[in-house]
Amino acid sequence: MKQKKMKRNPQAGFTLIELMVVIVILGLLAGLTIPRFIGESDKARVGTAKTQIVSLETALKMYKLDNAQYPSTEQGLKALVEQPTVGNLPKSWRSGGYLEKGKVPKDPWKNEFVYISPGAHGDFDLVSLGADGEPGGEGFDADINNWEIE
Repeated sequence: MKQKKMKRNPQAGFTLIELMVVIVILGLLAGLTIPRFIGESDKARVGTAKTQIVSLETALKMYKLDNAQYPSTEQGLKALVEQPTVGNLPKSWRSGGYLEKGKVPKDPWKNEFVYISPGAHGDFDLVSLGADGEPGGEGFDADINNWEIE
């Protein structure tokens, strides 16, 4: 049996119609999938903020175990990484501090956490101001408060 050699046409390629069909199909696929993922990054940031608040609460509780009191509002969360020099000075501040990385994290939107001690809702209030960085708000702009986290 002889095999026929197929000659390639040097001008062979995709037609404009074929390219347009592929572009339309890709556009439809993108239009269906992208909206599903747009809100996911904001949901992940809210989850991260809640996790950070729980972690800071744990560090604050360890601080209290060592020093019989929480840092004051004036001392702030900085008291977890640097020995306070103002207010009621801690009696047994832990060398190296109470946070693993040696710095107070910012919330997922790059804002400082709000720390108030004594708090209106417990021994201390710990708040992330959400996506807008302003008190209050709705949706992803809403505040994330330690007393509301389960």
